[in-house]
Amino acid sequence: MLNEQPVGANHYRIVALCFAAWSFDFYDLLLYSFLLIPIARDLRLSPTQSSVALGLALAMTAAGGVAFGFLGDRFGRKPVIISTVLIYGFGTLVCGVAHSFAQLLLYRSFTAIGVGGEWAAGQSLIAETMPPAYRARYAAYVQVGAPLGGLMAAWFGGYLEPWIGWRLVFALSAVPAFVVAAAAMRWLPESDVWRRHATRRWLDRAELRSLAPYHRIVGLLFVILLVNSEAYWFTYTWMPSYLRVTRGLGAAASSTLMMRMQLGGIVGYAVFGRVADYFGRRPALCGFGLLMALGLLPATMCWGVAMRIPGLLSIAFVMAGVGTGTWAGVGPMIAELLPTRVRNTALGLLLNVTRGIQFFTPLAITFGAACIGFAATLACGAIFSVAGAALVWLLPETRGRAMEEIELGVRS
Repeated sequence: MLNEQPVGANHYRIVALCFAAWSFDFYDLLLYSFLLIPIARDLRLSPTQSSVALGLALAMTAAGGVAFGFLGDRFGRKPVIISTVLIYGFGTLVCGVAHSFAQLLLYRSFTAIGVGGEWAAGQSLIAETMPPAYRARYAAYVQVGAPLGGLMAAWFGGYLEPWIGWRLVFALSAVPAFVVAAAAMRWLPESDVWRRHATRRWLDRAELRSLAPYHRIVGLLFVILLVNSEAYWFTYTWMPSYLRVTRGLGAAASSTLMMRMQLGGIVGYAVFGRVADYFGRRPALCGFGLLMALGLLPATMCWGVAMRIPGLLSIAFVMAGVGTGTWAGVGPMIAELLPTRVRNTALGLLLNVTRGIQFFTPLAITFGAACIGFAATLACGAIFSVAGAALVWLLPETRGRAMEEIELGVRS
């Protein structure tokens, strides 16, 4: 069993390929936010239509997560990773030829289905192959792909798009996905834990009933992921446009701030695993959540104060980015609480259904901006982040837990 062996070449290969798949997964998901203004101008979209396009992509990640979550538990982690990377790559490619609002919605939905399906399979594979003492650390390394993908999206949207146009940006962005899929076909191993415990059949009522002892944990995980997802997407869906429209920054200046947030995210994701392995999952999730909340306030409600203090705004964006490192702990947290036969399904459902609910978030931000102002509305992300930091203490601590223990029963 790989998770009982010292970390070696096979482990590094799994981490590298899952990292690449997740990086371009998140890049393709966030890219639209950084191309929103030129796309809206060319396709003559209203703010509400732009919000619908943002929200629908998040909703369709839920569909992908649910569908591929079941498929990953039945057919394995590797085929799901390969197929979902191909799907989101193709969806990104055809986004570049959209000439109407309806086409844009269709192509973004296709991209999002692949994006939603990939994460759970990758996190399940990491959880099932890494030794317990290193599981959170390497899962966090893979999650660094999220801010790295956001960093690439910010650079392409703010610096490359003005030169080559948004259509060519989409076309170029599809290429890495096809390269990653080809590499995974050749070098990615399957989970041996999945091979040992998988039933290779669809979940039936008996198996679902066997999850009854976990209903409290699943419910708590759902609420915690939901409030953290609200915090994240309140920050990311409209923040680039907020900086340009409300604060009057140019494309390069707004992208620079967002890139600083992503650089902070890279740091946060990279160090989260070590913090979680040393102090425990709950203290790490709580501390990083509070850091994100603190970082959001100068960028929103305290903008005037931040502008008068040199460097404060940049520091705030970096802090908020570091705080998003909480998402590096989501995969290990779920994986260490639920059994192998439903782990991929649970990961897909919990992450993507809560993210799918974010269909309403861009619309809520549009409505809130008209009622209480753009800054106050985006500041709600800090409230959600604090809520997530508090709720995590209701979960059991799972630091150092062996994956085989969960098959023997619930430990609280």
